[in-house]
Amino acid sequence: MARVVVDVMPKAEILDPQGQAIVGALGRLGFSGIADVRQGKRFELEVDDSVDDSTLERIAEELLTNTVIENFNVSRVAE
Repeated sequence: MARVVVDVMPKAEILDPQGQAIVGALGRLGFSGIADVRQGKRFELEVDDSVDDSTLERIAEELLTNTVIENFNVSRVAE
Protein backbone atom coordinates (compact mmCIF):
# COMPACT_ATOMS: atom_id res chain seq x y z
CA MET A 1 0.00 0.00 0.00
CA ALA A 2 1.12 3.51 -0.72
CA ARG A 3 -0.04 6.86 0.59
CA VAL A 4 -0.95 9.49 -1.98
CA VAL A 5 -1.62 13.11 -1.12
CA VAL A 6 -3.74 15.39 -3.29
CA ASP A 7 -3.44 19.07 -2.41
CA VAL A 8 -6.15 21.32 -3.87
CA MET A 9 -5.90 25.11 -3.82
CA PRO A 10 -7.99 27.91 -5.31
CA LYS A 11 -6.49 29.36 -8.47
CA ALA A 12 -4.62 32.63 -7.89
CA GLU A 13 -7.25 34.71 -9.70
CA ILE A 14 -10.12 33.28 -7.62
CA LEU A 15 -11.28 35.17 -4.54
CA ASP A 16 -10.72 33.15 -1.35
CA PRO A 17 -13.17 34.45 1.29
CA GLN A 18 -12.14 31.80 3.83
CA GLY A 19 -8.50 32.84 3.50
CA GLN A 20 -9.47 36.50 3.89
CA ALA A 21 -11.47 35.66 7.03
CA ILE A 22 -8.43 33.90 8.47
CA VAL A 23 -6.21 36.92 7.76
CA GLY A 24 -8.74 39.15 9.55
CA ALA A 25 -8.94 36.79 12.53
CA LEU A 26 -5.15 36.61 12.81
CA GLY A 27 -4.99 40.40 13.05
CA ARG A 28 -7.71 40.51 15.70
CA LEU A 29 -5.84 37.87 17.69
CA GLY A 30 -2.70 39.98 17.69
CA PHE A 31 -0.69 38.13 15.03
CA SER A 32 1.09 40.55 12.73
CA GLY A 33 3.05 40.20 9.52
CA ILE A 34 0.59 37.87 7.77
CA ALA A 35 -0.22 39.46 4.41
CA ASP A 36 -2.37 36.74 2.83
CA VAL A 37 -3.83 33.29 3.45
CA ARG A 38 -5.13 30.85 0.85
CA GLN A 39 -7.18 27.97 2.22
CA GLY A 40 -7.24 24.69 0.36
CA LYS A 41 -8.02 21.02 0.83
CA ARG A 42 -5.83 17.98 1.40
CA PHE A 43 -6.86 14.43 0.56
CA GLU A 44 -4.89 11.36 1.62
CA LEU A 45 -5.50 8.13 -0.26
CA GLU A 46 -4.21 4.67 0.59
CA VAL A 47 -3.71 2.88 -2.73
CA ASP A 48 -2.25 -0.43 -3.76
CA ASP A 49 0.55 -0.78 -6.28
CA SER A 50 -1.87 -1.39 -9.17
CA VAL A 51 -3.01 2.26 -9.12
CA ASP A 52 -0.82 4.20 -11.52
CA ASP A 53 -0.10 7.92 -11.66
CA SER A 54 -2.45 8.59 -14.57
CA THR A 55 -5.34 7.04 -12.62
CA LEU A 56 -4.50 9.20 -9.62
CA GLU A 57 -4.46 12.30 -11.83
CA ARG A 58 -7.91 11.37 -13.20
CA ILE A 59 -9.29 10.86 -9.68
CA ALA A 60 -7.98 14.25 -8.60
CA GLU A 61 -9.23 16.03 -11.71
CA GLU A 62 -12.64 14.37 -12.04
CA LEU A 63 -13.67 13.94 -8.40
CA LEU A 64 -11.57 15.89 -5.90
CA THR A 65 -11.08 19.18 -7.74
CA ASN A 66 -13.29 21.77 -9.37
CA THR A 67 -10.82 22.54 -12.16
CA VAL A 68 -12.66 25.73 -13.11
CA ILE A 69 -11.55 27.42 -9.87
CA GLU A 70 -8.96 25.08 -8.32
CA ASN A 71 -5.53 23.64 -9.08
CA PHE A 72 -4.27 20.35 -7.70
CA ASN A 73 -1.04 18.49 -7.04
CA VAL A 74 -0.76 14.72 -6.65
CA SER A 75 2.23 13.22 -4.85
CA ARG A 76 3.17 9.84 -3.46
CA VAL A 77 4.43 9.98 0.10
CA ALA A 78 7.38 7.84 1.15
CA GLU A 79 6.79 5.98 4.36
